[in-house]
Amino acid sequence: MGIGELDREAHVPEVTGAAAAPRTLAEALRARGDEGLAALLRARPDLVSPVPNDLTQLATRAGTRGSVVRALERLDRFALQTAEALAVAPDPAPYPVLLELLTGDEGDPEIEAALPGAVALLREQALVWGEDDRLRLVRTARELLAPSAQHPSPTGLGPTVAEATSGMSPGRVQEIIAAAGLPGTHDPVSAVAVLTALFTDRDRMGSLLDTASPDALSVLDRLVWGPPYGEVTAKPAAPVQWLRDRGLLLPVSPRTMVLPREVALHLRGGRAHRAPEPLAPKPVVQREYRPQVVDLAAAGQAQLALATVEELLKSWDRGGPQVLRAGGLSVRDLKRTAAALDVSEETTAFWLELCYGAGLLASDGEADERYAPTPAYDDWLDLPPAERWALLVTPWLTATRTSGLVGGQDAKGRTLSVLGPDLDRSPAPEVRHRVLGLLATLPPGSAAEPESLFARLRWERPLRGAASSGERGDLRSSLARWTLAEAELLGLTGRGALSGPARALLNLPLAEAASAGELGGGVELSVAAGRAATLLAPLLPEAVDHVLLQADLTAVAPGPLRRPLADALAVLADVESKGGATVYRFTPGSVRRALDSGQTATDLHEFLKAHSRTPVPQPLAYLIDDVARRHGHLRVGAASAYVRCDDDTVLGEILADRRSASLGLRRLAPTVLAAQADPASLLDGLRSMGYAPAAESTTGDVLITRADAYRTSARTAPVPVPDGPPTPDTTLLGAAVKAIRAGDRAATAVRREPAAPTAAGALPRTSAAETLATVQAAAMTGSAVWIGYVNADGAASQRVIAPVRVEGGFVTGYDHTADEVRTYPLHRITGVAELADDQV
Repeated sequence: MGIGELDREAHVPEVTGAAAAPRTLAEALRARGDEGLAALLRARPDLVSPVPNDLTQLATRAGTRGSVVRALERLDRFALQTAEALAVAPDPAPYPVLLELLTGDEGDPEIEAALPGAVALLREQALVWGEDDRLRLVRTARELLAPSAQHPSPTGLGPTVAEATSGMSPGRVQEIIAAAGLPGTHDPVSAVAVLTALFTDRDRMGSLLDTASPDALSVLDRLVWGPPYGEVTAKPAAPVQWLRDRGLLLPVSPRTMVLPREVALHLRGGRAHRAPEPLAPKPVVQREYRPQVVDLAAAGQAQLALATVEELLKSWDRGGPQVLRAGGLSVRDLKRTAAALDVSEETTAFWLELCYGAGLLASDGEADERYAPTPAYDDWLDLPPAERWALLVTPWLTATRTSGLVGGQDAKGRTLSVLGPDLDRSPAPEVRHRVLGLLATLPPGSAAEPESLFARLRWERPLRGAASSGERGDLRSSLARWTLAEAELLGLTGRGALSGPARALLNLPLAEAASAGELGGGVELSVAAGRAATLLAPLLPEAVDHVLLQADLTAVAPGPLRRPLADALAVLADVESKGGATVYRFTPGSVRRALDSGQTATDLHEFLKAHSRTPVPQPLAYLIDDVARRHGHLRVGAASAYVRCDDDTVLGEILADRRSASLGLRRLAPTVLAAQADPASLLDGLRSMGYAPAAESTTGDVLITRADAYRTSARTAPVPVPDGPPTPDTTLLGAAVKAIRAGDRAATAVRREPAAPTAAGALPRTSAAETLATVQAAAMTGSAVWIGYVNADGAASQRVIAPVRVEGGFVTGYDHTADEVRTYPLHRITGVAELADDQV
């Protein structure tokens, strides 16, 4: 059965229900209940801002191009395919026609089962309206989805016969129907109708194609699934000419032919899409682990994440790298930071963006702008480890800044730098939630195959996967891939499977798989983060208060060190390796650093004895004593700079050393050298020569250079870029629906004809005396009236009010339009009219 036959059959019963059928989208919305309107506003929050005055305005706004594009972008693949099928179907389209376009001649039980839900979704979002016998796609959506030469449809279909022949001469149309074996007609309109009827009649169309040569059928096969356009020469080959003569190919230009939509549908067996996808692909389990193994692996990653963030920000305690003029961190500084952390540049970019998003890192805002930790970092350090972890993962879930873009280019071809501008991608939070939610649908301890997750995301938002300018590939798939890697780094997943604390963070059941619908379940994210931290705390190793000193001038920390011990040891020794046990190495430079901070050799010996479970090795004791004996033997002060020493032979050695030439030294006295270099450069130069100088003040006292941390002023974390208007809450939805209903009642209320008829749609006009008398009478009888009102800004509106008090030049009453009691100045009321009896 052809499309035309189904269309005619579907219209047979229309006579009985035509009176009740909505004629416009506004009428269809007016027939909905409050829950239906709330569902529309929830699905399309852009319609709420601002709240429409009435249902007519709501319908108009729902049909605007920007709003329709946003709604289409949020459709899943099958709902979008349903809308695409409606865009190539007759308008209006009966449900059987739509079903045939999706299932084809052979039918498909899965599509038949899924189609009612897709139509209901489109109808709920006001993209489709009308009853099943007259389904109408919103005009703007039809314009966006209908096939055209400039905007091909995913269906691969071309224009209809009527569209393709619209500019063709009547004589040429008669030639086509004659070549197809059809009788001539008296006008081109009926000729096109006859040709369309032929192409939609399966039997007659089959007989016509039986007469085609194999080469002609091969030409049709190349065009049938799209694109439907093909170029021909000035003298086309015989198979192409045969198709052209019979209208199976129609010209759109002298060198371009198109396969009409009706012909393509016949060749496809009535199917609009080559591969309809009624069912969402399910995530595939790649490997399974015991949940305890997953939680322990995730906890280890969480501990490593805390250590990495602390190491990164501690290295910038005295002020970090400079901020580029265009914003962000230079490539050289990124490489240097990556080498210090012993991780890749991509991973370093993630840690930097994580610290920035959590408010722990910012620029100082000075003239010579640099990056440095914020005061919030010190507060963060004082928290227990599990709470510190929660304060890292919570902003990550909602952040729109995307570190994976670092190194790429923006729309203008400029390289994107870490901590710089243009790294925000508004879909990022949604993708992160969806990836973690899909992992939660698997049994606990199960790791998903990444490609199956990417396929599911592409099915859920097919129009939102396109890359932005300057980006390559599928954006949502890239965001999902980065999410999997970042969740593993943060300890939300262990070995690719979702951990127990991560389930708590997402407010998902911990003992069994949860449906991955709306994450959070109404629980605030901060509350969920507290639950996650509670679950993570027992899995993290306890901080230790001791180290194990070894004879090779190293110390092994068998676990995370307590804060005072870690800070002191970081000054006295250098970190040599990290992991489950951190290895520190003592060097002359590290010991001198401790002495520069004001400690003595005795202090260092006592510190090591108090915190080591093993005796202090003799080589380490000798190293401390040797560095302390030479520390401060030389003194450097500000002249430009000078060096003084009680032993003049040492100064003679320095002058004789070629390495001191750059310092510009000269002897002022037997025990004093003057230098052209500044004190800091002089200190560094002498230390590089193997000496242990100490800085002194203008009074000759040794300056203690404690490692005082440099902090920015108070900074707020970057605000995520919203992905469109936020979803309204239940309270706002209820108020919006009430306001729209009230405004619609006011706009559609039937009024009594005034004594002096007004123009259609104009405000009522009455004299001041008539206005006062009418509202006073309404106040006495408790009836409602229709008024025209002009506010202080000169904006005119119509309102339905029930006056309760008239005095002092004001009327106070219940405004049905605003659904609240209001007071209006009488001099701003242009006129008043009584409502019809059936509206009172």
